[in-house]
Amino acid sequence: MSTYAIGDLQGCFEALQEMLAHIAFDPTVDTIYLLGDLVNRGDNSLAVLRWARENDIQAILGNHDLHLLALAEGMTEPLPGDTLHAILAAPDREELLKWLRKLPLAVQINGYLLVHAGLLPQWTIPQALQLAAEVQSILSSDNYRLFLEQMYGNKPAYWHNDLTGMARLRVITNAMTRLRFCTPDGEMDFKAKGDPRHPPAGCLPWFQIPNRRSAGSPIVFGHWSALGLHLDSDCIALDTGCLWGGRLSALRLEDRQIFQIDCAEQKGITRWR
Repeated sequence: MSTYAIGDLQGCFEALQEMLAHIAFDPTVDTIYLLGDLVNRGDNSLAVLRWARENDIQAILGNHDLHLLALAEGMTEPLPGDTLHAILAAPDREELLKWLRKLPLAVQINGYLLVHAGLLPQWTIPQALQLAAEVQSILSSDNYRLFLEQMYGNKPAYWHNDLTGMARLRVITNAMTRLRFCTPDGEMDFKAKGDPRHPPAGCLPWFQIPNRRSAGSPIVFGHWSALGLHLDSDCIALDTGCLWGGRLSALRLEDRQIFQIDCAEQKGITRWR
């Protein structure tokens, strides 16, 4: 009986199937958690969603998954390189989108906090789980369209406890699905996406912020292909650029063993991380 966290798929269904064979996944005893960005940019997002839903796979939401939900409701326009048309045209699209809307932004399993992007330095693990539940509650409710309509935006760029309403939900969502760099006091930078060794002025990778309140508790995340595989005692990054011809990575939580497969480089896809 094993529990695996798998990094960003972004529609790479063939690579997923290779990984399942590589780890000898047995759905009767093993559990998989997908770290968000199940869809988009790859060539078979529809198959990924159908497989995850039909097999009752555990997953968390990433920024590309939220983009799909907003696009399906007409709240945003397609972006260059989107490969979501097959989902939007599928006869089972409503069942797939409903399943996606019910996913959390963060979960804790076997002592690990799983999140797509990161946590702000002010948040403890229990607080982060509570905040993630606030977003999940509205996104899985009848008011989800209101959330999707107001989800986009870079402000507020930092957290304070008296935030309310959509401003509060937007900060939570941005941190957990988009965060890479921030200042020591938690102001998020949304422009830089590249090498963590060259942060924007005044910023650090979120997991290197001094006195981060979640430090000491292991966090597993994806989202940052330029970071690649990163292994610290309390910070494990698993987006190793499968979509861009890198690798798909999985972590077995019970013993922290890493599994990887090489991914064939995608052709004709706009490089948009």
